[in-house]
Amino acid sequence: MTEQTPPLGLLLDVDGPIASPVTRSIAIPEIATDLAELANLGIPIAFNTGRSDAFLREQVIPPLLAAGLEEGVHVWGICEKGAVRMRITAGGAQQVTVDDDLRMPPAFGREVERIVREDFSDLVFYDDTKRAMVSVEQLTDVESGDFLDRQPALNQAIAAALKEQGLGYEWGDERVPDAEGRVAYRIDPTIISTDIESNRVGKDLGASLMLSFLAAEGARLPRTWRTMGDSRTDYAMADWLHENGHDVVHVDVRPSDGVPATPYPVRHHSTLIHDEAGAVYLRRWVEIARGAADGDGDLG
Repeated sequence: MTEQTPPLGLLLDVDGPIASPVTRSIAIPEIATDLAELANLGIPIAFNTGRSDAFLREQVIPPLLAAGLEEGVHVWGICEKGAVRMRITAGGAQQVTVDDDLRMPPAFGREVERIVREDFSDLVFYDDTKRAMVSVEQLTDVESGDFLDRQPALNQAIAAALKEQGLGYEWGDERVPDAEGRVAYRIDPTIISTDIESNRVGKDLGASLMLSFLAAEGARLPRTWRTMGDSRTDYAMADWLHENGHDVVHVDVRPSDGVPATPYPVRHHSTLIHDEAGAVYLRRWVEIARGAADGDGDLG
């Protein structure tokens, strides 16, 4: 593996740019091949995701290993928006670390599981692989439009459960404090799920963790960063990097949500979205990494 200052580092959301939101897997084989080559060329990579470590172990890591991930790579799974972390090596997923301060109360998780079982089992499943967050996810045989039509009712039931258990939360612009005035949790809907989480987690936490991991290993920091995601919340990782003095470009693979004004460049494909767009950008980054390995410093 090449040991030099990497031309770029990657912070990647998983659902959308890497895994298909339809199949919930890496549906484009070249994505795994390119990710493995990037890592082998010395590019530090973090999967900065709301997904669980189990999802990465089952859907993301095996294709990377099959593509020839080598020893000495700098790859991490930053799961559940920073609450769960693990190193990824040529041997697969390493020890999982969970930040106990970021766990949802177990009783709340049991109540959401009951809500799903009794009222929404034809729409979503309760993700029992989550260690800190509580998540419910659209069944794969449910049409996206049907899920999005009923998601508000699901979210209202979740909000009611938070209130009943005395948990202060935020949901979009709404803030509902607990009896002591605290707002410690967040309802975060996505196009295929609803996450309920500590409001201290987020893609910005994942970005800060990635820098701390590299520093702990004495790895050289990249000259610039590329972040990629499919929702407005994914911009937080680029925001954090920019605010902390790093050069960054963000790629939005689902710009239909609206591209906000940012102090850093934002890119999106003219026609492709989700993993089809993600594959295009990964291929370009492979070309950059190869060029750097050959002595060409042009980042394009």
